[in-house]
Amino acid sequence: MYENIDAYIDSLLKGSTPDKPLWNIESIRQGKPAHWNYIDGCMMTALLNFAEITGDKKYSDFVCDFIDYYVGDDGSILGYSKDKYNLDDINEGRVLFDLYDMTGKEKYLKAIERLHAQIAEQPRTNTGNFWHKQIYPNQIWLDGIYMAQVFYVRYQLKNGGDISDTLSQIKNVRKYMFSEEKGLCYHGMDCSKSAFWADKQTGLSKNFWLRAIGWFTVALADIIAYTDGSDREEFISVFRDVIKGISQYADPETGMYYQVVDCGGREGNYLETSGSSMIAYAMLKGARLGVIDESYAALGRKTFDGICKKYLTVSENGELHLGGICLVAGLGPEDNKRRDGSYEYYISEPVVENDAKGVAPFLLCYTEVLRTQKN
Repeated sequence: MYENIDAYIDSLLKGSTPDKPLWNIESIRQGKPAHWNYIDGCMMTALLNFAEITGDKKYSDFVCDFIDYYVGDDGSILGYSKDKYNLDDINEGRVLFDLYDMTGKEKYLKAIERLHAQIAEQPRTNTGNFWHKQIYPNQIWLDGIYMAQVFYVRYQLKNGGDISDTLSQIKNVRKYMFSEEKGLCYHGMDCSKSAFWADKQTGLSKNFWLRAIGWFTVALADIIAYTDGSDREEFISVFRDVIKGISQYADPETGMYYQVVDCGGREGNYLETSGSSMIAYAMLKGARLGVIDESYAALGRKTFDGICKKYLTVSENGELHLGGICLVAGLGPEDNKRRDGSYEYYISEPVVENDAKGVAPFLLCYTEVLRTQKN
């Protein structure tokens, strides 16, 4: 079943350059110039994991060449602006730690400090959490936990080891954004309760978007892998709650999850690739680390196999494609009332093939499958 995956990844790399990667469908559609972004960052993270598990240097070499296009000798970053205070822009920085360890290039350390300067000044909500972006004041999004906190933890562990700020922010998500009834986290929360999409009593968004929950589970799995000590146990506690909650919504046949998680079977809803891959990766990794029950590894494997069967297809000309990927979803801003967090909104966003928001977690999940086969 998996024999085509390596060829699929290689075909994406072969057709991509740092300024025009095939997997960044958003940039292609919008005609954006080359810029530092989380979509490429997800792909670079996945490729480094793939290089580690396969032992094939061509993947890490690709990442080095790709990142070198964006990071100057002085640590400047092409297309990056601190003043946007956009947590998404921190995400790609996590690979800089690995590239520095691999190459010793000082420019990677300089770029790390440049990104950390944003973290140090990032505006915060009244709970102490980072604003998701400057254009989303007072808002916590699950997405942002993945985008910033893994980098933040890695930075702190390299510079003194105090990760209490990250732990506090994640515990706030568990406290304010987790539904005990559903076992799921809401996509976003406006701590000022003034955004048009926010509940006026709680500040919460209306629904449970799969990929947002996926981002959160991946962030927790990755952070746990980097940490030890008492802090780690508290991260694990949150991770277990979230994994237990999402697992009850797995599609019995495929093991996948729906775009709007708790509305399986509702008209327009669909089994979505990116979030399903993220959940499967987190389950496989969490079980491998011994922090969740081994039964979750079997569920994660079922999800991965379900994605392969349903959405990894071969076209008439022999090209491989990974489908079922929600292109993008968000909440607002104020001048975009369509993004209101409703069920109808989430199912209205384009569904595409080969976008890195699906490809990268799919590849990460594949690396976890390969790890289990090696053991």
